[in-house]
Amino acid sequence: MAYALPGEARITGAVFVQNPVLVPRNHSLVSPPVILRLNPAFLMQMDEHRTRSLLQFMAQEGLEPSPEEEMKRKTAIDQLKQIVLAWIKKVAWQCHLPKDVIADASATVLTYGSYGLGVHGPESDIDALCVGPYFATLEEDFFTVLHSMLESQTEVSEIHCVKSAKVPLMRFKFNGISIDFPYARLPAISVPEYVNVFDPSLLAQVDDTSWRSLSGVRANKRILQLVPNLKNFQSMLRCVKLWARRRGVYSHLFGFFGGIHLAILTAYVCQRYPNASASALLCLFFETFSKWPWPEPVVLNDPSIPYRHPDGRSFMPIMMPCSPFEWCHSNITRSTYRKIVSEFQRGYVLTRLQDPGRMEFRWNNLFEAYPYTGKHTHFLQILLTADNDDELQEWVGWVKSRIRGLLLKLEMVQEYCDPNPTENVDHNITEPNIVFYWGLSHKGNTFINIGSLKKDFMKSLNTDQFADGNRNHCKLGLSIVQYSQLPKSLRLDASGAKGSEPCGETLDNNYLQKPVYSQYVPQYFVGYVANEQHRAAAG
Repeated sequence: MAYALPGEARITGAVFVQNPVLVPRNHSLVSPPVILRLNPAFLMQMDEHRTRSLLQFMAQEGLEPSPEEEMKRKTAIDQLKQIVLAWIKKVAWQCHLPKDVIADASATVLTYGSYGLGVHGPESDIDALCVGPYFATLEEDFFTVLHSMLESQTEVSEIHCVKSAKVPLMRFKFNGISIDFPYARLPAISVPEYVNVFDPSLLAQVDDTSWRSLSGVRANKRILQLVPNLKNFQSMLRCVKLWARRRGVYSHLFGFFGGIHLAILTAYVCQRYPNASASALLCLFFETFSKWPWPEPVVLNDPSIPYRHPDGRSFMPIMMPCSPFEWCHSNITRSTYRKIVSEFQRGYVLTRLQDPGRMEFRWNNLFEAYPYTGKHTHFLQILLTADNDDELQEWVGWVKSRIRGLLLKLEMVQEYCDPNPTENVDHNITEPNIVFYWGLSHKGNTFINIGSLKKDFMKSLNTDQFADGNRNHCKLGLSIVQYSQLPKSLRLDASGAKGSEPCGETLDNNYLQKPVYSQYVPQYFVGYVANEQHRAAAG
């Protein structure tokens, strides 16, 4: 019997090698596994090219504010600090403190969130914490005296208080920039501008509300201390947040990730691969978490963080990087967990299983908006109305703070629910309104008892400030709508929906194994868990 021998194929910068295998000439030829050896110089060139293209994509998307916008924010914070300094001296005088104490009295403003991490965009708001000494109270001095002083400033507009939240705050615009402004009180006579928020002597006697207000600042500062390359971390986190927003997995209240979750996941990858470029880090992000053995917790590499097993209440436990080392608060449910995992896997497929011989990388595919109307045929419509915009804003905020309860009730009758956090407006309704459309499973029960669902959910809403007269003008409506009943702006054409279909499917775990060529690529380019030899080579 005659036999044939497969040959060898080449591409620029790489070589495909097939091992000799003897097969019958007339037998259907089954090619052996292909091994791809990449030239190290080509790898470096490819990585540099992809990083440049990623930075270009970020610029095109407008992810970073202009120098003028950056200066506007810095000026707003500087002016706010001056107002706070004048406020604390006024409070000290009203408390009849000694003149020398009044002269030395000070308070400060600490930024956190996206602005504090340096990953804010042109339209981002600012999370700014007011930190004052022991004699300045939350209810009287912060919500009354400081509120009055801010209200009198020409730069300040749309100011209102949110007292019932777990982290009470004022919310306002300063020269058009939205600012969330909570308060923390420290056991000190004066708070310097750059107070050490890790000082145990200051934190020992802090009240619970102030502790919760301080947690965001402390977590941000610790993350910035732990990442090996700040610039790469910031570039990567900007991209991760854009991806999460576009793919519908960025909304803590709706059962997905919040900003702190994404920051810690990003920092974890940066720590694990300190020598990787921004583009490689983004690929490694999806490589890491598409294969993560949840509920194994994500904990940053820091000797001061004690490892402990999660409490079993979270699908995706992530530990805060600062004392008392608690688990990040999570609203993730069975449905949202499935979607997050699916999106990690989609990101892995798009970033990892690319043609390794090509320089070009189409980043826009990764950040394509999630095709809700291409995935679902039935939707739960959540309509919120009020008499005016201010009441609507408070009503929407209150409902969103309780929305996880509605999601859990839906999961009891639905196999799967996809809570789209996007806020829409129905222009056919005269009252100010906000509308949400949640995707329902085509396998689930579309004959949902809306009356019972609404009655149960309203029980959780009829408390605190909405228990009495304030709720009379705030209404909530629930209904099941089909694709054809959606506003035209939300519908996708059939081709658009089909084109996105393969990207969102849940892949089999066997499909997520290392590609054959990965064993020949350094770990900081590919992202698999390298052996010690590769780690040494990576530095």
